[in-house]
Amino acid sequence: MSHQTLNSPTVIAHHLLLCATPHNNLCCPADPAVGLASWQRLKAMVRELGLETPGRPGGIVLRTKADCLRICRDGPILLIWPEGIVYGGVTPERIERILVEHVVGAQPIEAWIVQRSPFQESSLPLQTQSGSP
Repeated sequence: MSHQTLNSPTVIAHHLLLCATPHNNLCCPADPAVGLASWQRLKAMVRELGLETPGRPGGIVLRTKADCLRICRDGPILLIWPEGIVYGGVTPERIERILVEHVVGAQPIEAWIVQRSPFQESSLPLQTQSGSP
């Protein structure tokens, strides 16, 4: 993905955080290799679907491999912002469906959701680059 200059803001549609290779291994103790395979599939699918293409209608999709999302069960765990939807048991096969159905198609897969953690509305005004609201 090319980097944007400060004068050309990038619209971000989603940020995907995958707890795939945790150090303490509490969330996916059965087979830690599944987390790494899920991460590899996530990276490939985001590219294949053109989700990180600058100028994508609706915004780009960011992806981050996290060490811990503090949900120590049902791993690997995928957190999708801005909805705050947390998927559990995220295998490479599930990655494909989640990206196509939820991220692209806007239809969460209810059976795989283990938690919802929406953003709380802030009472503070957002600051612009100039520092004024």
